[in-house]
Amino acid sequence: MSQRIGAFFDFDRTLLETDSAAQGIRFLWETGLAPLPYILKVWGSSLLYKRHWISEETMARILLGFYKGKPLDPFVDGICEFYEELIRPRLSKNILEKFFHHKKQGHVTVLISGSLRYTLEPVRADLGFDHLLCSDLETGPDGLLTGRTRGPLCIDEEKVIQARALAEAEGIDLSRSYAYGNHQADIPLLSMVGHAFAVEPTEPLRQMALEKGWPVLGFR
Repeated sequence: MSQRIGAFFDFDRTLLETDSAAQGIRFLWETGLAPLPYILKVWGSSLLYKRHWISEETMARILLGFYKGKPLDPFVDGICEFYEELIRPRLSKNILEKFFHHKKQGHVTVLISGSLRYTLEPVRADLGFDHLLCSDLETGPDGLLTGRTRGPLCIDEEKVIQARALAEAEGIDLSRSYAYGNHQADIPLLSMVGHAFAVEPTEPLRQMALEKGWPVLGFR
């Protein structure tokens, strides 16, 4: 039987105390990269998402539409500044402690998120995650972004598919592994491992955690 143990961390409102997309929109607005109509569209959609009136996939597709017809380079060029100013200060102290505990124990640490790779690479590099599973932007024949992902969004059951593939490749025993998530969309991922934790959970996830006996964690 495999002796390796994994620790899978969702990002938005789990390792990060807020929503990275909201911070990203703020950054794009302040740097002049996003027009006001798009900002208003995202703001209205985010209100619907918080009330669970639209799905995580629908919200993600709305956000992805912004990239259509644009080159990736200007976004990558500003991502380190974005991380240092708006993301790093909002990482959860409590969940960071959990992460570093897993690192100390020699567990295989995995950042797993529906967010985009270019926004998560600074997180992976700064904290030292062993693996990053996420969504990738698609580039068209003209070298510009299509506004779609290359392959499926890394959400819901897709997280499980990617996590299981990684576990098989790395010899990770999922029955002895850990996972942290905040949203009902993370339930498939949390159900996959032997030790699941709900972080500042949405109400549907809180109810599931109570039923399953999963510990509920706060940011601090």
